[in-house]
Amino acid sequence: MNLEEFIKAALNEDIGEGDHTTLATISENAKGKAEIIVKEDCIISGIVLADQIFTYYDSTLNVKTHFGDGEKVSAGKTCITIEGRLRSILSCERLVLNCMQRMSGIATLTNKMCAQISGTKAKILDTRKTTPLFRLIEKWAVKTGGGENHRFGLYDMILIKNNHVDAAGGVAKAILSVKEYLKKKNKNLSIVVEARNMNEVKEVMQTGEVSRILLDNFSPAQLAEAVKMVGGNPAFAKASAGKVQTEASGKITLENVKAYAETGVDFISAGALTHSYKTIDMSLRVTGRQE
Repeated sequence: MNLEEFIKAALNEDIGEGDHTTLATISENAKGKAEIIVKEDCIISGIVLADQIFTYYDSTLNVKTHFGDGEKVSAGKTCITIEGRLRSILSCERLVLNCMQRMSGIATLTNKMCAQISGTKAKILDTRKTTPLFRLIEKWAVKTGGGENHRFGLYDMILIKNNHVDAAGGVAKAILSVKEYLKKKNKNLSIVVEARNMNEVKEVMQTGEVSRILLDNFSPAQLAEAVKMVGGNPAFAKASAGKVQTEASGKITLENVKAYAETGVDFISAGALTHSYKTIDMSLRVTGRQE
């Protein structure tokens, strides 16, 4: 689903056959002004999307943004001013706020996590643990907060997870099956393999031909050992056509992310960014009306 399809579907979900409350209380020709106010300190996200929603619904609306996505905004500040048909403004109100509150919550948490690992080489990644059909927006918010996007879906990367390993009959069999599949389908996709313990790390290294090892539910001490093992094996890197990256995942929180980053791992993926954030309180207020 692209952005325009999302906006169209989301407006239709909310408005349906018509916003009867607004139609009944606001005259067709009434114009006015409204502002979106941020009620708590945050990293703002969704400014661009809000503009697109308002102007998609009514191209005559004049949307003025006072902050850019990714900026720090303090409580009480007005982030967007909208002028034009009041019916249009009010019909878009909830969708705009829903998106901005969630996106700003994700961006704020991502920014805090990125700040915790400042000075290390690690990068924060999101995951596929997103709201169905809202993934594009949630991953956009992660980028706004300073994080990076992992694969978008099942189609743009090979990620051999634990269940694939078990169902395939082992790490080596899973990797070899993937290589055969990619060759047969003439596809060039990165191969990431999840490892649950040091034995599986060694098995991945013995098989080779992967671009990243995802170290799942390792403690920081175990992770440091695994990162050292992977980085200190030039034969494995050569067999995998270059430096093999490492990624940590599993129970990553704001409190422990620094310890994981200090192990020298390349990436840290955190599902919490898109499933355990706190939405940011905002409101839309009509500040002027004219016929």
